Formats: sequence, C-alpha cells, structure tokens
Amino acid sequence: MPDLRSAAVPDLRAGDHVRGPAGAPLVFFYGDFACPHCALAHARLAGAPLRVAFRHFALRAKHPRALALAHAAEAAALQEAFWPFHDALYADHGSLADPHLWERARRLGLDVERLEADRRSAAVAERVARDVREAMRAGIVATPTLVAGGALHPGPPARALLEALAAS
Repeated sequence: MPDLRSAAVPDLRAGDHVRGPAGAPLVFFYGDFACPHCALAHARLAGAPLRVAFRHFALRAKHPRALALAHAAEAAALQEAFWPFHDALYADHGSLADPHLWERARRLGLDVERLEADRRSAAVAERVARDVREAMRAGIVATPTLVAGGALHPGPPARALLEALAAS
C-alpha cells in the first residue's frame, strides 16, 4: 500500500458530482481526464461499492489537454450530463481532441454549441480552478488521488484499498 499522508476530509458541496449508493462510504477522486492513471482508477472504481465524488486536479503543465477536458466536462454538467461525459472521456482515452469531444456530446444528445460556449465561460473555469486550489491546499500532488477517512491515497487504487475503503 502506498505511503499515506493525512488530509482534511473534504466536505460535499452543492453541485458536487457524486454517484454511488447513498449509504456507501464516500471517497473523493481528484483526477484529470487526460491522465492515463486516472482512466485506470476510474475503471477500478466502477465496480467498487463506494460513493464517489469527482473533483478536478487538471494541470496544463502535466497534460496539455487537462484544462480543456475539465472545462468540457463541467460544460456537460450544465446540461445534466457530467457522469455520462466523464465516463465517455475515460472509455476512449485515446481520442481527446476537440472533434472527438463534439462527437461525444452529439452522441449524448447535448447541445454542442452550448457546450462550446459554456466550456469557455468564467463560471466553468472558476469551478475547475476551485477544485485545483482545494487539492493543492490538501497536499495532493499527483493524479489520481483518492481522499477518504482523512488520508490521501495517490495512484490507481489497488483492490485491497478499495475493499478497505468499502468496509469503512
């Protein structure tokens, strides 16, 4: 198991992207849609009996498309499609350029023109920036990082970690 650092347990906020059984243990997933390790973490979390809150840790210095993808996901959220868009990004991790984003949006029934306008808005940029600032204050330095029970769990989660978190 990786070295764990302690972190303040984040609070859920209005508008957080959360899914999973209401009574399940809550895990915050700080991720980046351009990160291949995050795609692996997403796949491993998919079958875990956990309640997952996704927060952005998108840094252009690590992945040039990180901010554009985070903004697109938040724009999709404004059309009530954060999780389907999130899943589509991780499902086809090799196709992250704008034409692929527009095609995903069309397949999901989203208004592509609205998505483009919203992803360039100050409100969407601030939403992503808030998540990144919070992650940095919590000591997160890499993606993916799970935060659960006051501990940081960097890297794709192993099955043993997911089982321990689910049992907590």
